[in-house]
Formats: sequence, structure tokens, C-alpha cells
Amino acid sequence: MAARGAVRRRRQALWFWVFTGPFVLGLVLFTYVPLGWSVWLSFFDAHNTVSPTDFTGLDNYRQVLGDPAFRSALGTFALFTAFIVPATYALSLGLALAVGRLRRAQAFFRSVFFLPTACSYVVAALVWKLSVFNGVRFGLANTVLGWFGAEPVAWLSTTDPPWYWLVVVTVRLWLQAGFYMVLFLAGLQRIPPLLYEAAAVDGARPGWQTFRHITFPALRATSVAVVLLLVINAFQAFDEFYNLLSDARGYPPYARPPLVYLYYTALGQGQNLGVGSAGAVVLALVIAVVTVVQARWTGLGRREA
Repeated sequence: MAARGAVRRRRQALWFWVFTGPFVLGLVLFTYVPLGWSVWLSFFDAHNTVSPTDFTGLDNYRQVLGDPAFRSALGTFALFTAFIVPATYALSLGLALAVGRLRRAQAFFRSVFFLPTACSYVVAALVWKLSVFNGVRFGLANTVLGWFGAEPVAWLSTTDPPWYWLVVVTVRLWLQAGFYMVLFLAGLQRIPPLLYEAAAVDGARPGWQTFRHITFPALRATSVAVVLLLVINAFQAFDEFYNLLSDARGYPPYARPPLVYLYYTALGQGQNLGVGSAGAVVLALVIAVVTVVQARWTGLGRREA
């Protein structure tokens, strides 16, 4: 019996690695190895090479932290986060509440709102740039303004006021609201109906009162996870900024998030992979610190009393 049990365990271990081995190998090759290589490059003078020999210590970190453009990029991220996180949270929660109340065609509307999630960020940015917020009178937004007698607006090149923020935020909002709506729908389905029945017996009125005292507190764990994912995704913003604001002349000096800064530092004219890697390490550390602080502050993973 013992020998038979050992054979069974070996078979289970074998099938475990058969199914998980390719994913583990891909994770190591395409995630951990590049991360380790980036950290290694950050301590070397790596101009136009990925195999440098001149060790520079912390000079790359001093250079990137002393660069006003990098600090400005972090400020761009903070501003983008201040716009996109509350907007996406409110819209996705509102959609989840509306779809969750439907008695018919709920699956249809859930699919309709989730469908933009499958769209490429590059394609969506180009649609926003060329069709919706085109800087000429033929764009959809300027056509609507023309109905009210307003002049066309150069949405992506106007910096006072900075109308480009409207374009960047709305395209990201359209792309990701459906995904977080599904998360909120899952959270709403976990709320026991008995809570609403008990509240109705106690005289609670449906609507805002029920939402405030029952629905919203019951969605606390989902809300924490959603906000955490939104902040992390905001740090990784690149496609919409680059494809919306860059043109044949290059990228404008404003609204450069950290990944755009790192792209031009590491792959631009200078191709300084050492400084670019140092900036990537700093950005990763910032994301890690923000994530840990936010998780501790919101009590993520803490057992409910």
C-alpha cells in the first residue's frame, strides 16, 4: 500500500508540473529574468548596449532622481490617478448597480459594457484621436459643439485649458469600466438577500438609504481590490498617452507619464539603458510602496470582525 501511495503521489507531482511547468517557465523567462537584468543594468553605464562593463554604482539612480523630467512624469502619474481612479470607481459601481437590478437582458448589457475591455488600447486611442476628439471640425466632439454654435477645439494640442486630459481619461474610462463593473457585480451577488429583507422590516427605504448602510459597506473588500488595481494600472499608463499625444514631430513636453519618460530615455536618441533601468527600478519600488501602504491602510486581507 505504501508503495502504491508513493507511485500515486509521484504521478500527481508529474501531472502538476506538466500543466504548470510551461507557465512557470514563461513567467521566469519573460518576467523574472528581465526584471533581474534591468536591476543589473541600472548599476552600469549602458549606452547602446545590454552587456555593459563599466560599473557606475548609484550614479544612474542619482541622475534619474535628479532629472526634473522624471519628477514631472511622476507628477503626471499622480494627476492621472486623481482623475481616473475615482471616475472609474464611480462609473463601474454605478453600472454594476444598474445592471444588477435588471430582470431581463442582464447578460446582454453585462456583455455590452464588458466588450470594450477586449479592445486594444492602441486601437481605442486611435479611434479617440481620429474620430471622436479630432482637432478639426469633422471630429464627433467638435461636431456636437458646432450644433451649439461653439468653435472647434484642438483637444490634444491645447494646454490652456489642458483639454488633452479629457481625451486621455475618457478613453481609459471607456476601456476599463466594464472590467471593474464585473468585479462589483460579483461582489453584489455575494451580499445575502436576508440583509435587505431585514432592513425592509426595520423600515429602511430602498435607494440611497439601503445603499449607504448595507450595499456599500458589504462591498468593502471588493472596493479595496478595485482601487488597488486601478492605482497599479494608472502607474502603467503608456499606450493611450503615447498614441494620443505623439505625432510625426515626436512627443510633446507635457503629459509624460513615467513609462513614456523611460521609453524615450532607454530607446530614444541617447539609448541610455542604464538610466532607463534605474528609472524602471525606482518606478517599481514606488508601485510596491504605494501598494503596501494602501493595502495596510485599507486593511486588505484582514479578517472581518
